[in-house]
Amino acid sequence: MDAQEYITTAEAAAIDRALLSTHEKFLARITISSLRLLAKIAVDQGVAIEELTPESIVVWLEADSKRLAEGESALKW
Repeated sequence: MDAQEYITTAEAAAIDRALLSTHEKFLARITISSLRLLAKIAVDQGVAIEELTPESIVVWLEADSKRLAEGESALKW
């Protein structure tokens, strides 16, 4: 998996093959990518994923938005 991917092509294909509704497939993709993003945020903040708070996630997203202006953003969806 590329460092910027939050869901692989193979994972997306497996979700597409699953016997799920369109809405459920969308939720599966969001859930997998969210888990990976939360793991990255936790590593960057030096905490366990369970220790993240809504506030710490927002702080990280704000900082990443500033990094985007510098071409260094982690979010390249």
